[in-house]
Amino acid sequence: MNIDFIKGNGLVPVVIQNNITLQVLMLGYMNEEALAKTQKEGKVTFYSRTKNRLWTKGEESGNFLWVKDIQVDCDNDTLLIKATPGGPTCHKGTTSCFDEETSKGFLYSLESIIADRIDNDVETSYTNKLYKRGINKVAQKVGEEAVEVVIEAKDNNDELFKNEAADLLYHYLILLKAKGFTITDIEEVLQSRVK
Repeated sequence: MNIDFIKGNGLVPVVIQNNITLQVLMLGYMNEEALAKTQKEGKVTFYSRTKNRLWTKGEESGNFLWVKDIQVDCDNDTLLIKATPGGPTCHKGTTSCFDEETSKGFLYSLESIIADRIDNDVETSYTNKLYKRGINKVAQKVGEEAVEVVIEAKDNNDELFKNEAADLLYHYLILLKAKGFTITDIEEVLQSRVK
């Protein structure tokens, strides 16, 4: 990475984005030393302009930002870090410093939760129990939920429809996991169809 620290008097802005949901979490600044420490330790470390020192996000709260990917922009003067947050990012206790509490991107979090319960064989988990029953039972459950969505779509109860649609998506994610695919795999197919 060739980063231009000179343009910003030794600092570059750093946008932090949730690795799974892609939600923007915060903005900070790094100097060369902060970037080196971030790369070495795998936890986001900034240069605090108010404290005039390096500051690792989460050093007091324990809510570290665990680095998954670092990208530099086209002008080599801004960084984008995709990270997994260890808790709320903002000191106010919110997910994002931009007061944006959103459900957008939650399907990726749910996909991760489903994978965790299956991969770690969580015995008390409905998800894991269904998965262990095999692909036929998982596919059958998706079919049942799809029929329930169609039935509720013909009625005028929006809450029932939304709940059945949520059940369908949830079970579809289990089916994707059972088949060895992810949401991203399906998104790529859909993206390839756009002309």
